[in-house]
Amino acid sequence: MSEISTKPYLLRAIYEWCTDNGYTPYLAAAVDSATRVPREFVKNGEIVLNISFTATSGLKMENDFIHFHARFGGISREISIPVENVVAIYARENGQGMAFEASPAAARDDESAAEDKGPGPALSAVPAMHSETPESEASTGPDDDGEPPKKGGRPTLTRIK
Repeated sequence: MSEISTKPYLLRAIYEWCTDNGYTPYLAAAVDSATRVPREFVKNGEIVLNISFTATSGLKMENDFIHFHARFGGISREISIPVENVVAIYARENGQGMAFEASPAAARDDESAAEDKGPGPALSAVPAMHSETPESEASTGPDDDGEPPKKGGRPTLTRIK
C-alpha cells in the first residue's frame, strides 16, 4: 500500500488555522483537465478561490480532491480541484499560509494546453526598488532594519521558485 501524501493534511490544518483566527482562507490551484472551475476566472493557468465557510457550500477537503459549491456572478457552480494541483493556501488578510510545488502532471497539462492555445504567460522583470540610502551604506541582509512591514493595501502571496 502506498503512503498517503501529507499535503491534504497540511491543507486542512492551514484552513482550520485561518478559520480559528478569523481569517479568510484562499486557495491557489493550477488548472488542468481534471480541475472543474469556471474557466473565465483562470489567469495564467491558475485560479485563486475564497474557500471560507461563507463563500462555499458543502466544502469537503479529501485526500485526493477538494469539492465545494460557490457562487460566481450569482450563479452556483460545482468546484472540484485535485489536491495535487493546489499550489498554495493562505490567509487573505496577512498572506500567511503555505505554498507547494505544482505537480508534474499539472505542469504537463499546462504545457499541452499552451501548445493548443499559443504561447504561455510572458515573464516580466520586477522593477528595482529605489532606496534613499546609497548602495555603499545599504545593508546586505534581508529586511535587517527591524521595522515592521508597512500597513495598508492588500497582502499578496509571492511564490519564489
